[in-house]
Amino acid sequence: MHIDEIRDFCLSKKGVTEHFPFDDVTLVFKVMNKMFALVGLDSWEKGDQKINLKCNPDWSEELRSEYEGINPGWHMNKKLWNTVTLNTSDISDELAKKLINHSYDEVVKGLTKKLQKELAEM
Repeated sequence: MHIDEIRDFCLSKKGVTEHFPFDDVTLVFKVMNKMFALVGLDSWEKGDQKINLKCNPDWSEELRSEYEGINPGWHMNKKLWNTVTLNTSDISDELAKKLINHSYDEVVKGLTKKLQKELAEM
């Protein structure tokens, strides 16, 4: 997946905004102001296409053992976040989208009932 495809895919989801809260090279996608995806744009320019995504802890372990391109989240809570290297042979665009969707859903599940209602009404 190209960075523009990831950006478009993330922004197509309900309640998603993009930010640069840490520096001018770390693109963060949030749903209702909660992070669900982070992309280091500087590494993309060097050909290292990685994205950090939230993940259910049990599925996280399973994914890491099954895919070479999925590792514990770099600079993140390693139990809840994975770093997915998209330009490896075992990470298809379909799998990348599935993981982005899962990350989004995990964050939405953790929102307060009030925020979940606001999101549903958008």
